[in-house]
Amino acid sequence: MTIKTFDAFSRLSIIDINRITNFLFEYSGESRDTKSAIRKSILYAAKEIPGLGGYVFVMEHQNAILGAIVVNRTGMNEYIPENILVYLAVKTEFREKGIGKALIKHTKKYCNGDISIHVNKDNPVIKLFEKQGFKSRNIEMRLVRN
Repeated sequence: MTIKTFDAFSRLSIIDINRITNFLFEYSGESRDTKSAIRKSILYAAKEIPGLGGYVFVMEHQNAILGAIVVNRTGMNEYIPENILVYLAVKTEFREKGIGKALIKHTKKYCNGDISIHVNKDNPVIKLFEKQGFKSRNIEMRLVRN
């Protein structure tokens, strides 16, 4: 199993963008965003749309995606972390086998600066992040305008 790293310098093909989008959509859990939102975060990370970019980390085995993380750079520090981990997903049959842990460790090693993540307060994945050093700090409140 290998972790592939994609950013502004190691471009993602349209096929890879679609594969990762579909994977994240299928395996991202209860707080599933639209495919459009997931794709946009990947395009932002790869600097295919204007922004600061970020990273896409994909763990594969025999050309099958087992897990993926999308991190977007914020361009800020101190008051807002430099990076936001937007998506983490692991294929259902590979959960609790160390793939999420390996992806988070790779993310921590690769990304400079602080990393934040938004997690539903009832999501059991919180324990995985706590074991990797993440601490609950703030409550997000959001005004959604349609």
